[in-house]
Amino acid sequence: MNHHIDQEDLLAEVLAEASPPDFRAALLAETLRLARRRRHFRRTRQAAGALMATVLLLVMVSRQFTKPTAVPPPLAKAIARQNYELVRTRPLPPGAIVSTRSFPATGLATTFPGVVEVATFTGGYRLINDDELLAMLADKPAVLIRTGPGSEELVFANPEDRKKLLAILNP
Repeated sequence: MNHHIDQEDLLAEVLAEASPPDFRAALLAETLRLARRRRHFRRTRQAAGALMATVLLLVMVSRQFTKPTAVPPPLAKAIARQNYELVRTRPLPPGAIVSTRSFPATGLATTFPGVVEVATFTGGYRLINDDELLAMLADKPAVLIRTGPGSEELVFANPEDRKKLLAILNP
């Protein structure tokens, strides 16, 4: 026994009693219309999905082959700290310039009643060597530094020792 045929027979019997003669045709037409509508909606949905996938693929490909855009400049410029100081100069007024001039022979003024003569004699001293110099400074920490030929410098650890030595040598 065929199940499909039984259903059609049952439907035919039920509809034949209570429905007008064209009801079956109208019901079949409505069912077909709804089936077409579903099929049309399904095809439209599939086409829209394919179109969206294509657009997405095109966007991804175009981003791979385009250069990145430059970063837009900031809206406000940051104030950079200058590593120089601008100095504006102007010439001095004539009254601020110092100059020298010779006195006239008649206008010579002295504060002493006479002139003191100073004479310098050559000799009277002898050069000492490094050992003699360091022997004089035996109790004071000092270093003799040579920076070149004929150029020496005596450096004291305590600056007071240097002052005392100069006071002894230059009475």
